[in-house]
Amino acid sequence: MSIQIGSPAPEFSLSNAQGEYIHLSQFRGQWVIVYFYPKDNTPGCTKEACGFRDHFESFQSQNIQILGISPDGATAHQKFIAKHNLPFTLLCDPDASVAKAYESYGPKQFMGKQYEGVYRQTFVIDPTGVIVKIYRKVKAESHAGELLDNMRQIMTPS
Repeated sequence: MSIQIGSPAPEFSLSNAQGEYIHLSQFRGQWVIVYFYPKDNTPGCTKEACGFRDHFESFQSQNIQILGISPDGATAHQKFIAKHNLPFTLLCDPDASVAKAYESYGPKQFMGKQYEGVYRQTFVIDPTGVIVKIYRKVKAESHAGELLDNMRQIMTPS
């Protein structure tokens, strides 16, 4: 099954930095941003997370939940959250099963070497659990601000 706009968002249950399980379904009735990123405390991932942090109050004022997902474990998430004062939920996807379900995992290349990894991608899920926007090419530094600007249009029915 191909993930596309109009598809139901694949359900998941992942642990957060405190070891509590978070289920996508618990956010029904709210807008949810699910963003996949490769690794805590790396330059691009830090810029992206800090962007969400810097715009967090604006997302919250519109009742938009933010869920960051990476293969990192709880300890790495705890350190990342503490170091950068991140106010939103980070989830642990150690086997990348959720990233794979969202087609956000696969072959990558860095410095001439090929490997499998998480793609930096973002999914906007409406209150009924349907994917309404997909960002496949994300510029880490400016993504959160652009997404916040786009949410006003996305949330207003045409």
